[in-house]
Amino acid sequence: MSTPSSPLTHFDAEGRAHMVDVGAKQHTHRIAVATGRITMLPATLELIASGTAKKGDVLGVARIAGIMAAKKTSELIPLCHPLALTRVAVEFELLRADNAVQCKATAETVGPTGVEMEALTAVQIALLTIYDMCKAADKRMVMTGVQVLEKHGGKSGSFVA
Repeated sequence: MSTPSSPLTHFDAEGRAHMVDVGAKQHTHRIAVATGRITMLPATLELIASGTAKKGDVLGVARIAGIMAAKKTSELIPLCHPLALTRVAVEFELLRADNAVQCKATAETVGPTGVEMEALTAVQIALLTIYDMCKAADKRMVMTGVQVLEKHGGKSGSFVA
């Protein structure tokens, strides 16, 4: 059972899950950056790099999927607040030495609560989209290292991993 002083804010004093009341919190510019990667066979990475995957522009589709996912985070994560996002950016880097694609997502808003979940959701869905578009060529792809790199804004200030 959680106590009122618990750092787990999604539980009330009786230990029941609840949506945190952010009504009295100050609206500030908030930004979060998350990252993750998907490793694959060298031939799969070459399909992505060359744009010759059967389903088309893998990274272009994954970018749009990540952006769309960030906008739907509150529909996917039960206690997340719906946010008016002011910006979502999804970027990819081909890591040939590691046979991987690195994804970085940035989410921003001006509001009473942070955007870490939106950035993390964008990364995960972008990576899942890469998997979906390339699974016919490589079913052993592995997604790893999904994490918040940094967040800024709000009462708790900045965090940099």
